Amino acid sequence: MMAAPRTLFWLLSGSLLGCGGLTPPQAHSPPPSAGVNSSLHADAPTALRVFSVDYHHVQAPFEIVLWIMLASLAKLGFHWSGRVPAVVPESCVLIMVGLLVGGVIYGVRHSAPPTLSADSFFLFLLPPIVLDAGYFLPGRLFFENLGTILWYAVLGTFWNVLGIGLSLYGVCLLAPSSLGDISLLHCLLFGSLIAAVDPVAVLSVYQEMQVNEQLHILVFGESLLNDAVTVVLYKLFESFLRLPSVSGLDVLLGMCRVVVVGLGGLFLGLFFGLLAALTSRFTSRAQVIAPLFVFLYSYLSYLTSEMLHLSGITAIVTCAVTMKQYVEANVSEHSNTSIQYFLKMWSSVSETLIFIFLGVSTIQDVHMWSWPFVCSTLLLCLFWRATGVLLLTPVVNKLRRNAVTFRDQFIIAYGGLRGAICFSLVFLIDDFPKKRLFITTTIVVILFTVFVQGMTIKPLVELLDVKRKKKTLPTVSEEIHTRFMDHLMAGMEDVVGYWGQHFWKDKFEQFNKKYLRRFLIREDQQAHSILRVYQELERRGQRGDDGAPSVVDPCPPSRPLLPEEMDSIRRILSRNLHSFNKKQTRAYSRHSLHQDVPTNRARKPLHRHQSVGGRYTCNATTPQEDDERLCDSLRGRAGLSRSHTVCSRSSRRTLSDSLASTESQTQSQPENPKPEPDRTSSDQQEKAPKKHLSFNLENEKQQ
Repeated sequence: MMAAPRTLFWLLSGSLLGCGGLTPPQAHSPPPSAGVNSSLHADAPTALRVFSVDYHHVQAPFEIVLWIMLASLAKLGFHWSGRVPAVVPESCVLIMVGLLVGGVIYGVRHSAPPTLSADSFFLFLLPPIVLDAGYFLPGRLFFENLGTILWYAVLGTFWNVLGIGLSLYGVCLLAPSSLGDISLLHCLLFGSLIAAVDPVAVLSVYQEMQVNEQLHILVFGESLLNDAVTVVLYKLFESFLRLPSVSGLDVLLGMCRVVVVGLGGLFLGLFFGLLAALTSRFTSRAQVIAPLFVFLYSYLSYLTSEMLHLSGITAIVTCAVTMKQYVEANVSEHSNTSIQYFLKMWSSVSETLIFIFLGVSTIQDVHMWSWPFVCSTLLLCLFWRATGVLLLTPVVNKLRRNAVTFRDQFIIAYGGLRGAICFSLVFLIDDFPKKRLFITTTIVVILFTVFVQGMTIKPLVELLDVKRKKKTLPTVSEEIHTRFMDHLMAGMEDVVGYWGQHFWKDKFEQFNKKYLRRFLIREDQQAHSILRVYQELERRGQRGDDGAPSVVDPCPPSRPLLPEEMDSIRRILSRNLHSFNKKQTRAYSRHSLHQDVPTNRARKPLHRHQSVGGRYTCNATTPQEDDERLCDSLRGRAGLSRSHTVCSRSSRRTLSDSLASTESQTQSQPENPKPEPDRTSSDQQEKAPKKHLSFNLENEKQQ
């Protein structure tokens, strides 16, 4: 009889206390009795609990939120710390916060604090940073300097990897007692990871210095593509280590693998970028989810590349660069704003977490110290990067219009900061006796480059007087003239038969306008609000509807425009200024030359304002009408004033006849002073080619 009430009690208690983490027994299970194991009595509550704690149920998300909160508060405190941001880079402060947190955790728990795993870094923290860098990449500067960037990123990385690896192997041979068990492949593997210039550290330092655009894009582009090359080389040497022996055929296949991995990531990113642009074309009826496709396709390109063992960094950068212009044309303004702010927030949080975990992961028990190996690695990183830049730059300067100066070369060589990429790669090395030494050396190199080079590079930029970035945005006139010069240079290269960057850029723009934009951008795209206002004003001006109420608010704005709004206005005007008067004059395109076809709407004639000293008009009459008008004016006027020449259609004979008649009439009037004819002007008119001239005569005084 008591079984049913007792079962009902357990059901109610389970439904009420389910949020507290308690797991009630099943309804069909029998109630505890004397014959059941005593452990059931220990687990079952003896009374109703009003408050309970179950930390293990929310441990993982709760700790993630706490780490993000700590990182965000540290970043917020850095920007409110007075003069600290002007002296110390943000990355240094975040690493120091991580060191402090790691020391506290180690002192309380007496064990190593949690470390950032390689999978967490490469799969969750690195993609947002690379996506943000690729989506907001200055396309014009990047593609104009693409050859130089590839020159530094590919050949420079091979130079650094081989130089550091072979030099470290020589150091190991000189110290056989402590470093004799390190092979050549282990040295090359360590050289491939320690040569990785971290774009996270580079961005955090160079954005604060505001260096010129060319130097910034060279350093940033080289660090971005350098990571792709170093990760590929790292995986190649790791595969060599797992082989029983390495032959010449393996080396040849390894070089082919490097090319396949790089090009595979490029084409995979291009495919997902075009697919994202095509998908955004059909989001007009669901604008809320339009920004989601940008993040999904980009992340999917990265994961697919990692799944196929291709370059994920190259794939996500290519995807972002490919889809940007088409996505911005398809989605609304609010969706574009959401994409921009979410990318910046996501990348900023990931960057902050990376630097804090770098500091936390430094406090460990796995360190192994060797003065020859650590000091040699630090010096070799500086030496081989400097020599690589100094040897490769003179070659590339012969092909550049704007040469890379020696000051810029020094900043490029000195700005090779290491960061989380080499720190994550070193933990992926298979266990061998000197792995702890590699970890310690990597941490020392990271701390030295971030703290010493990162803190001293800004004073060096000021000391060397490196050209800084313009603080003002380019005007609409500057952008129009820049595009005009691009068009002119493309035409000149086409005429002389030189296939330069302007030639290929013009060919791509023609192909993009003819095929890609027509296929990837919807036709009924919504115009910008500024453009809609201008189009409405233009339509009213054509109709002559001047008395209609204006669509523009005549009241001045109550607040100044934000920099984002000014940048949007400038971008809209520069893109659409060429189409404002397309109904009056045909646009010129050197690919399709149009014939002069009269427009349907007659244009208003231009009225020349009369000057103070002379009254003259431009007439388009026949020569006979000019002669009759001149004779009538000569009969009715007695005095003459200084003549004024204007364009008409009279002949040279009419000019001479009018001069003769003028002289005869002035001689017949002795009471008036005889004016001197302007022989200089008449001689110039006689020497001129066959132009049609006439004189407009005035009376000096009223009779």
